[in-house]
Amino acid sequence: MLFDNRATAPPAATAAPFLRIEGVVKRYGRTVVLDGVDLDVGDDEFVCLLGPSGCGKTTLLRILCGIEGAEAGRIVLRGREVTALPAAQRRFGVVFQSYALFPNLTALANVMYGLRGMEPGRARQTAREMLELVGLAAHADKHPAQLSGGQQQRVALARALAPSPAMLLLDEPLSALDAQVRASLRGEIRALQQRLRLPTVMVTHDQDEALAMADRVVLMHRGRIAQAAAPLQLYARPASRFAARFVGRMNLWPAQAVAADEARVGDAHFSHAGTSAGLGSALVLGIRPEAVQVLPHDVAADRAPTPTALPANTVVGTLAGLTFCGAHVALRFDVDAMGGARVDAEVPTPAGETLPWRRGERHRLHLPPAALTVMAADDADPGAA
Repeated sequence: MLFDNRATAPPAATAAPFLRIEGVVKRYGRTVVLDGVDLDVGDDEFVCLLGPSGCGKTTLLRILCGIEGAEAGRIVLRGREVTALPAAQRRFGVVFQSYALFPNLTALANVMYGLRGMEPGRARQTAREMLELVGLAAHADKHPAQLSGGQQQRVALARALAPSPAMLLLDEPLSALDAQVRASLRGEIRALQQRLRLPTVMVTHDQDEALAMADRVVLMHRGRIAQAAAPLQLYARPASRFAARFVGRMNLWPAQAVAADEARVGDAHFSHAGTSAGLGSALVLGIRPEAVQVLPHDVAADRAPTPTALPANTVVGTLAGLTFCGAHVALRFDVDAMGGARVDAEVPTPAGETLPWRRGERHRLHLPPAALTVMAADDADPGAA
């Protein structure tokens, strides 16, 4: 018999994170802006701080880069505490929402400004390399007013990268740009970050940006971290009603646990992939609209002497409204079996020039167990904040 030494071998050493934020507190007067924030950032990781206005995300970034100080807590970079270090000594590259370019300097000179102290010839060469890296080599001699918003942001990014920073901090860098430029530039920034393998923290209030760019999304609310997870996990398994409503759209219904993996909404029972707190406990059951499967309903079966039982996790809903949204159609159903609850669904737009649904029609709605998630009923509900 072979000896299994897994139980007796010492645990593998856990490498310290690249950046560690421990118990950071910040107040403005009596207002608590950051309430004991703890966060680790790993090597090469792209982290997005996401949340509504006033949640503390920008303040946390400003404390990270040394522009503001914390009243409590500490910041540890590569095992060294940098809490008291001034911004210039932290070696962080920072890109602001406003670009912060000098209007009287060319793109090349703006990038060279971040290389003060370097030998002029080397600084010029490095600046040209950075402009080439962001695709602006041909615009080196132009002033900011001669550049588009997206080009100005690329210059700001090149300036931040020129001194070879230990980390990149981005403060809503795309918010001033139009939608098409934003979509293009966020892909460029993400590709550049992966190419340089540079740890990055970005502040955004745009959930699409966070989901598209980040390795991990840190959702903040009222000065605390509401949930930190990979984008797909955050979207598929929100930990609270706030997370479910802020990131995408989600059906949420008050429910009661009837088994470890089963909940009741009105008279309808649903199996789910979560874990209920206990038999009879109150909870919230949720599902994304695009996960709801809309199926034809056999009206004749309802008139049969013995109606056919519905498949598991399936209810019948009456179409109360529909909205054409381009690539998809939003459908809203009233479901008597769920106590009159509303169920929102999203389905791909079919081919043709007419939609096959009519208000008042009845349809079967299947809610796959793997797509259903549960959360605590006593979770604070900030609504649409």
